[in-house]
Amino acid sequence: MHAKTDSEASYVSSPPRRQAYYVQSPSHESTPAHSPAGSPPHHSASLGRHSRESSTSRFSGSLKPGGSGKITPNQAERGEMWREEDTIKEEEAGLLEEEFDEVDERKGLPRRCYVLGFMLAFLVLFFFFALILWGASHNKHPVISMESITFHNFVIQAGTDASLVPTELSTLNSTVKLSYRNTGTFFGVHVSSTPLVLYYSQVVLATGNINKFYQTRKSQRSLTVLVGGNAVPLYGGGSSLSSTPGKPGYNVPIPLTLNFTIRSRAYVLGKLVKPKFYSIVQCSLNLDQTKLGTKVSLKNSCQYGD
Repeated sequence: MHAKTDSEASYVSSPPRRQAYYVQSPSHESTPAHSPAGSPPHHSASLGRHSRESSTSRFSGSLKPGGSGKITPNQAERGEMWREEDTIKEEEAGLLEEEFDEVDERKGLPRRCYVLGFMLAFLVLFFFFALILWGASHNKHPVISMESITFHNFVIQAGTDASLVPTELSTLNSTVKLSYRNTGTFFGVHVSSTPLVLYYSQVVLATGNINKFYQTRKSQRSLTVLVGGNAVPLYGGGSSLSSTPGKPGYNVPIPLTLNFTIRSRAYVLGKLVKPKFYSIVQCSLNLDQTKLGTKVSLKNSCQYGD
């Protein structure tokens, strides 16, 4: 106790500048103070430890030489108080965030209602516009006009069918001309057709096909279709027919029927509005073997239906 260095002796002998005191506070702490002269050693160490608790570095050891660097009960109590304050602050922040979320949700409801209302109004207007286009497009039915047919050759001869059954065979070649007009003012159409068929009674003598095509709005085109049949078995249906000049039935006109259907589809509003049009054509005509190679008008010989 009496073995002190010169510096410690001079430090003790110097008069104290102020009385040492200690204030316990969770937020502000007093600065370290030197113990007055004549104080017991353990009292000095206690004051040193209390002063170290109020320093800015809580994680360092003793500020004075020889300090133990241990956590005192007062430090543990203040640490517990700080943790409680942090917990309270976190809980308050969580409550505030929940309140803000509830306010945002209450404010978001009208916005969603506005969006849904706008979408509903847009869909109603869209379908109303599509309905108008659909109604307007159905009034623009395509127009089919049959022009003429030309018979190039007609031959009746004896023969056999594919199963070697004896029968008369018919060979007929012809050309049919017609026109197609799209009356739509704001849409084009995709056009296809069933085969063009030439009948004698109920016997099919010749067939032909129209290739698919696209017709732009308010436009027209002429079509030429080859209609023919090669070695078609008649099975007794053409017993009165003859292609040989001078024989009975050669100078008699042969009544024929031409049937087909043209299909037209328009894409007015994408695939939402796509009206379809069916044009059924049926023509009644006569084959005169004395006028082969001559055009036969069909303007007054055909009927058109939907």
